[in-house]
Amino acid sequence: MNDERQQHSEEDGGWKKTEKKKSWSEWLQDLKIFIWNPEKREVLGRNGKSWALILLFYFCLYCFLAGMFALCMYGLMSTISPYVPTERDRVFPPGLTVRPKPNGLYYSFKMSDSSTWSMLTDDINTFLEAYNDDTQVAKNIECTSGQYFIQEGEEHEERKACQFRRSLLRNCSGIEDPTYGFSKGNPCILLKMNRILGFLAGSGTPIYVTCEVLKGDQSYIGSVDFYPSNMFDLMYYPYYGKLTHVNYTSPLIAIHFSDVKRNQDINIQCKINGKDIINDHKNDRFLGRVVFTLHIA
Repeated sequence: MNDERQQHSEEDGGWKKTEKKKSWSEWLQDLKIFIWNPEKREVLGRNGKSWALILLFYFCLYCFLAGMFALCMYGLMSTISPYVPTERDRVFPPGLTVRPKPNGLYYSFKMSDSSTWSMLTDDINTFLEAYNDDTQVAKNIECTSGQYFIQEGEEHEERKACQFRRSLLRNCSGIEDPTYGFSKGNPCILLKMNRILGFLAGSGTPIYVTCEVLKGDQSYIGSVDFYPSNMFDLMYYPYYGKLTHVNYTSPLIAIHFSDVKRNQDINIQCKINGKDIINDHKNDRFLGRVVFTLHIA
């Protein structure tokens, strides 16, 4: 038995010694044959019929998967209403934005140099085009002030919108002063609440705006005027969405700073106040308030 094992071991050893490694040219030749075998007419080890069958299989597989995905998406989308946002809890309560929109909420301009403020007034002009008196009278209706304009009806029915005429902004309308006070160092800043579908502002009580100087003397901004007033009228609420409330224009409050201290960075905070309004959230400075800086030279 031991002799047989020794004999086999010697034979194996002899075979290993006679084994010849392939050269690079032989490896390349084998690779060429694998890629295209002219004798068997095969590509990568498969003939035409085999490739046709496997391609047909994967084509059917991916068509099936695509059909299943499309069917699932159709079922999902058919349950979602295009008139009601699905993430309404993420945008409640409302935030506050300003116009014109400066870089970094920093209004810095020189009264005598129109190039420093012309882009700001151009932004206001563009924004207020939808509020032109003729446009508002033609598209929207007059509503009863001090009460919600609630409209019943099917979800898809078009809703009417209340007029907010540009002339209501008075000294900040740009009608009499196309520079909106920037040329005189008495700038106008427009405030607008974010639109929230179905939101009843103030829960029956008008929301009002206050502005104050942060980290400084309140006298830095002198007297402040609000147009048409410092309150958002209830008649502009609720908002029914852009698909049905097509002519809706958000109510505005214009802040007119008439005696701002010159050559001084003044941090100003304007916030909305009212029932169910949050304006002191530490992690979101635009929730119910907005902070901007004025520097007038």
